[in-house]
Order: sequence, then C-alpha cells, then structure tokens
Amino acid sequence: MSAVFIPGPSAEPDTAAIETGSSAPTAAFSSRLATPAQAETAAAQIAPRLFAQAGATDEVGAFPVQEFAWLQAAGLLTAALPATLGGAGLHAPAATLPLLHTLQHIGRGNLAVGRIYEGHLNALLLIQQLGTAAQVARYAADARAGKLFGVWNTEIPADGVRLEALPNGRYRLRGAKTFASGAGHLARPLITGALPGGQGWQLFVLPADSQPPTLDRSFWRPLGMRATASFRADLTGLEIGPEDLTGPPDAYYRQPGFSGGAIRFAAVQLGGAEAVFEETRRFLQGLGRIDDPYQRQRLGEMSIALESGRHWLRGAAEHAARPGAPADAEATVAYANMVRTAIETICLDMLQLAERCVGARGLLEPLPFERLHRDLTHYLRQPAPDGALADVGRFVLEGKSFVS
Repeated sequence: MSAVFIPGPSAEPDTAAIETGSSAPTAAFSSRLATPAQAETAAAQIAPRLFAQAGATDEVGAFPVQEFAWLQAAGLLTAALPATLGGAGLHAPAATLPLLHTLQHIGRGNLAVGRIYEGHLNALLLIQQLGTAAQVARYAADARAGKLFGVWNTEIPADGVRLEALPNGRYRLRGAKTFASGAGHLARPLITGALPGGQGWQLFVLPADSQPPTLDRSFWRPLGMRATASFRADLTGLEIGPEDLTGPPDAYYRQPGFSGGAIRFAAVQLGGAEAVFEETRRFLQGLGRIDDPYQRQRLGEMSIALESGRHWLRGAAEHAARPGAPADAEATVAYANMVRTAIETICLDMLQLAERCVGARGLLEPLPFERLHRDLTHYLRQPAPDGALADVGRFVLEGKSFVS
C-alpha cells in the first residue's frame, strides 16, 4: 500500500487568488459543487455505486481507494470548504442539514467510507475554525488536490503522543495513536499530542505523505468496519514545525465543538440503518412475502424508526442554526447527546427487526445483511454512551432549556 491516497491525474486548480489572500469568489476552481444542495445531491447519486462496491473492499486492512477517487471526482472531498476555496459551503451553520444528509447518503452507501469521509470533513471543519488564514488556504489546496484528512485522537495513556521541544519552534514526536482510521492513506491527519511541561494538548497536522508513521496493522482485527484501516500509528521520531500546529493548546477539547460534532457520525450511522431497511424491503419483495402480516408489521416499525431518525437530524440542524447556538455550548452538547443516543437506539432496533425479517437465510453471503450488521454494530460503539445519556438527564434536571 502507498503511504498516502493519491487519486488519478486531474487538473490542478489555480490557487493564485488564495495565495495572495483574496477572499473574492474566483473562477479558478473547477469543482462541480458550489452549494450545499449540490453536495447533498452528489452524495445521494453516488450512494448506490458505493453500496455495489462495498463487498469488494470488506477485508481486514483494506481501504476503499476506488471509492474515494469517486468522491473526489464528484467534488465531495472539498464540500466542507466555502465556495471561495473551491467548496460547496457545508461548513456554514445554516448548511448543517445538507451536511448531515450528505453524510447520511455516504453511510447508506458504505459505512466504512462514511467513517473515513466524516473524519475528513471533521478535520477540514476544525482547520477552518482553529487555523490561521494561511493554514486554511494551504490545506484547502491539499483537499482540492485529492489529499485525505482525518482526526486521530484515541490513544493508550502510557503510550500516547507527546511533543518534545526542539530549536526554532519545532517538535519531535513520541508515542502512538490507536484506531487511526485511514492510516497509510491519509495525507493530512489532524492529531492531538501532549505539550511538554504540562502545557496542555496541542492539535497539529502531520504531513504523512512526507513523514509516514510506523503502522501496526495487526492491531486492527475488528468485528466490522474492516475497510477503514484503523491501525495503530506510531509517530515516534517524526518532526513537525510551528506551521503544522493548529490552534492554541486544548482548543480541540473546547465545547461545543468537541461533543457537539457527534451529530455528524450519528448521521452516517443513520445512513447504515437506512441501507438495512432498503435491503430488508428488497429481500422480502424478492421472496414474495409482501402479504405476510407479520412482515408488514416489522416493516412498519422499521419505517417509523427511520423517519424518527430523519426528524432527529432535522432537529439537530435547526438547533445548530439557531441564533444563540455559538454561545450556548451546554445546550448544544446536551442536544447532540440526545441525537446520538436516539439514533443508536434506532439503529439497534433496525438491526433486530431486520434479522427477524430475513431469518438465517438472509444472513448468508453474498447478501449484504451480514456485512451491514457487522459494520453498523461496530460503528455504534462510540465512546461514553452512558455518560452522554446521563449528561442529557443532568441538563434537564437542572431546569435548563434547549431553546436559547
């Protein structure tokens, strides 16, 4: 495998307007996607193609290289950038619903692709929120060139990433990240590391195409999400400069950004539940079981669950776009915790109902249920689910309101 995902040849956009600091729209960018609605439509159109390809990449240690070439060709790798940087504007709070729908469509096509893609968008959003103008311009150019981004935060405390100070503001890295999704294929992972002297946690972008970490592929032996290449990545001995540091210390953990982003992975998960629903309906139609009253009842329950998830996404988007959202971090976090908890329950219910609908026959390869079940079950195991639910209870018991 190559150290970084590099797509096939394409025309390099003229970045002169960005390099000179101009913020005016320019015709230099050739992306087909210029609005949030166009990004959502592109994701909906590519989802069936992703689904058809999903079985071919469902192997431990594999990575959906072809699928990300399709996403780049569709303009979706830059969708989280503003139009002035060649994107579709999914970064704006007012575009939260099309952002969530875009992620839902990609998850419907392939949850492994959805997991990597959500991390890619997350990294670009963080860079725009925390980076300097020069950093935003530089990394936007990288995204237009097809370089993949992501966020690596999880680590074992005794073996976590540390920054050791060198002259001229540079740092040498020590330690490793686990669950480093896309490892070996991300050119620009956004990583947290401990600063020397207890100064806090620093976010930085690793130029992994020129400084690849050492990967332990044996770490990744998962139940599902096999094709996310979520290896252990050892950064020991690599060096970064001040230009690679993103934001001040501990900026990554500020609320509501840290926990509020849960609505994005929940949207991908709901896309997986939608795929389960669609395949269950197709399976029963193929068997001529549409007149069975018990199957009708189960499909009715699945329809209600799926529509409930769609309402949660709409609620999350409305909450994010409300005037008081930026200042009301506590309410934003509590609402995001409600969304992720509700959608987790919806997905688990959907899996159980689908199993009863298709029976043992439906869980045999090459039918997709076995893979969908593994991938969605694994992806639902997000950190601290009990704490997220307890935070909602605390918020309402203290008499607080979600409406600012």
